Amino acid sequence: MGSFKASLFILALDLLVGVLSNSLIQLNNNGYEGIVIAIDPNVPEDETLIQHIKDMVTQASPYLFEATEKRFYFKTAAILIPEKWKTKPEYVRPKLETFKNADVLVAVPNPPGEDTPYTEQIGNCGEKGEKIYFTPDFLAGKKLLQYGPQGRSFVHEWAHFRWGVFDEYNNDEKFYLSKSNAPEFVSRCSGAITGKNVIKKCQGGSCITRACRPDRVTGKYEEGCEFVPNEQQVEKASIMFDQSIKSVVEFCTEKNHNKEAPNQQNHKCNLRSVWEVIRDSEDFQKTTPMNTQPPTPTFSLLQIGQRIVCLVLDKSGSMATGDRLNRLKQAGKLFLLQTVEQGSWVGMVAFDSAAHITSELRQIQSSADRDALIASLPTVAAGGTSICTGLRSAFTVIRRKYPTDGSEIVLLTDGEDNTISGCFNEVKQSGAIIHTVALGPSAAKELEELSKMTGGLQTYASDQAQNNGLIDAFGALSSGNGALSQRSIQLESKGLALKTNQWMNGTVIVDSTVGKDTLFLVTWTTQPPHILLWDPSGKKQDGFVVDSQSKMAYLQIPGTAKVGVWNYSLQASSQTLTLTVTSRPSSATIPPITVTSKMNKDIGKFPSPMVVYANIRQGARPILRATVTALIESANGKTVSLELLDNGAGADATKNDGVYSRYFTAYDTNGRYSLKVRALGGVNAARQVPNGAWYIPGSIENGKIKWNPPRPESNKNDLQGKQVCFTRTSSGGSFVASGVPASPTSDLFPPCKITDLRANIQGGRLINLTWTAPGDDYDHGRARRYIIRISTSILDLRDKFDNSLQVNTTDLIPKEASAKEVFAFHPENITFENGTDLFIAVQAVDEVNLKSEISNIAQVSLFIPPQTPPETPRPSVPCPDISINSTIPGIHILKIVWKWIGELQIGLN
Repeated sequence: MGSFKASLFILALDLLVGVLSNSLIQLNNNGYEGIVIAIDPNVPEDETLIQHIKDMVTQASPYLFEATEKRFYFKTAAILIPEKWKTKPEYVRPKLETFKNADVLVAVPNPPGEDTPYTEQIGNCGEKGEKIYFTPDFLAGKKLLQYGPQGRSFVHEWAHFRWGVFDEYNNDEKFYLSKSNAPEFVSRCSGAITGKNVIKKCQGGSCITRACRPDRVTGKYEEGCEFVPNEQQVEKASIMFDQSIKSVVEFCTEKNHNKEAPNQQNHKCNLRSVWEVIRDSEDFQKTTPMNTQPPTPTFSLLQIGQRIVCLVLDKSGSMATGDRLNRLKQAGKLFLLQTVEQGSWVGMVAFDSAAHITSELRQIQSSADRDALIASLPTVAAGGTSICTGLRSAFTVIRRKYPTDGSEIVLLTDGEDNTISGCFNEVKQSGAIIHTVALGPSAAKELEELSKMTGGLQTYASDQAQNNGLIDAFGALSSGNGALSQRSIQLESKGLALKTNQWMNGTVIVDSTVGKDTLFLVTWTTQPPHILLWDPSGKKQDGFVVDSQSKMAYLQIPGTAKVGVWNYSLQASSQTLTLTVTSRPSSATIPPITVTSKMNKDIGKFPSPMVVYANIRQGARPILRATVTALIESANGKTVSLELLDNGAGADATKNDGVYSRYFTAYDTNGRYSLKVRALGGVNAARQVPNGAWYIPGSIENGKIKWNPPRPESNKNDLQGKQVCFTRTSSGGSFVASGVPASPTSDLFPPCKITDLRANIQGGRLINLTWTAPGDDYDHGRARRYIIRISTSILDLRDKFDNSLQVNTTDLIPKEASAKEVFAFHPENITFENGTDLFIAVQAVDEVNLKSEISNIAQVSLFIPPQTPPETPRPSVPCPDISINSTIPGIHILKIVWKWIGELQIGLN
């Protein structure tokens, strides 16, 4: 078992190495540099917001420094200001900083009033987050009572974002039973934080606060019970529970970590404390504590300007192979017709062994400007390949009008060039962002380095024209800074190698969030096909513009395209056809449905698996229950199709967050792989806010409870949401695989870890388990068997799993990956009585006896409601039949009363 654990640990490290991130953050001598904080273009102009951001980071830095034992602080940060805000002399043009690669985004709340600071985390424990979100009202200090000082909340979110830790509270399960079957424990860390468990009941305009009462059936506190902390505390931990408490200045360590609390930190991180996870991070490993106080953070103010793009296109002799040059013209035409936004400046350079400027920078203000640039695309392939020459000419084109800072270069090549590293320093110093497109199997291996060092997009297109990879690559190059309402969104990308008289039929859905500037583009390889297109009303659409020389035809729908299902039929004999449909958002105020996709790493090392992610949302609201398929094409031209899931199991970290995931293990060769994701339909659900600061219900000052306003709750039933019909395709860029053996190998992939094990007690002592089935190879196929073990010690089960009591699973046959498993058993050979906490974990085993990691640990507590003694009926004693009138002396009345009381006492005895 020891060697297996070691191999899993190495594999886990491999999963984290090279995690794909566009962040520009660098850790330099304990200080974080290059943090990008972007103000969303939809935020109303307010100069005070910039000062609020500065104040938050400045307050956070010394708090972070002390919380990390003098290891880390915030050194420099850039604030990205929207283009539409007023210009100022102190605002400079960004270099590599964009809204796409921002680490922190300041955006208006959605829904209104939901100002919770939170971090988007799509990975597992120890993996960096995607982005931190704040709202203007939060930064302005209008939510101090609910979340505490802004700087402290920033450190809470930074821990999520940078080190991949999780919250130490649980809004869904706020309390759990203690070993004495008392529900006094809050799902917090550390348990030394003091407070009261109270409930506020309001009726008819008046409210009362009382102590919470246990539920007689479950033993837990009644619904609506809240833990309200005392204002005065002495406990120093933990920032991931409630950073707002003045005494809290530390993260929980292994010494004070509450391992039994049912919170996300325990669930995701295998019961490890936050500090243990931070201590294992790359940041921690390459730093030592400082002996002096850190300097105050410094800030740069950057304002977005007009988009400046230069296309640098290979026209060397190898581009004549496999119709590559013509495919380049088709993709370039789509970019110039549709992808690049109105108002952008575009130039063009073609290169072989020398560079040729085919167009100086030209601002796109009309269709004539687009047509002039299209006419500049290269038409003849000849000569060698000198990539640096092309890049230097692009810098020249840009500098004739603008500085190269923040400009973009789209570099396409299919050739090898062993001199490419000669211009790396020039590229770094230019401040330009380089997007690379590798075409075919022989494109320079160093190409991706240009994208990595500048934060650009890296893509790969094979020679398989039916996969439409080159058009997808150019279609993905929308602005990283432009307003979302101006971006081109790809609705469809499909191709087929047709046989004689075969038809390519299909549908495209134009939903209500798009439809403006909609373009249908058809390409072919030999002769123009027969094109039929009908709008949702059944009206046939004519007017395709045919470019026979470039072997393409396109139709731009005037105005806003009709909402609904568009049908198409394409017919041609023995050639390859492709269809691409793009559109823009129909409204500047209603966010469109978007799909963004990526791999978790840009380098895959066999046999370490990769993870595919697709994030589907409308604004801040996730789209659930969509049908999502990833298409991964290797350098050999082989395409693997994966169904991506949002089920909170396998590679998917969180259920129902709109992020769909799956492991990829089907390596077939070394070299480049491309990713494309298709999404169809779904449900527009309420936004949930995981991984954020705790909303403080109130505080206790001098024994008196002061309640905060109730948090604006998202309706949990709104997970049912509203059905939305849409189609989207998304290019997820490319990655490179290495270490793939030339010949087939034995099974090296174990089942994936079960992460959603749940347990409850039914009918006395019957324990019912549920989980999502893993596969034979991670989350693919079917495992062979399960090992279920139980213990009354949570740490023994985690650390000595093989020595814990095994449950009989003879009749438990694993289902296919992603199916729901259900298993019930009576615990045997173990003490299980009232007050017993029982811990359960599962391990999956495949055909060659490879074992998964041990699952998350589920807990059940046996609670037998106390018997209520029957009430003893009071004897019925009739009152004495006396008649009292004013003539009876008082002493006589007293005698009668005392006689009656005596008779009553005798009766009770």
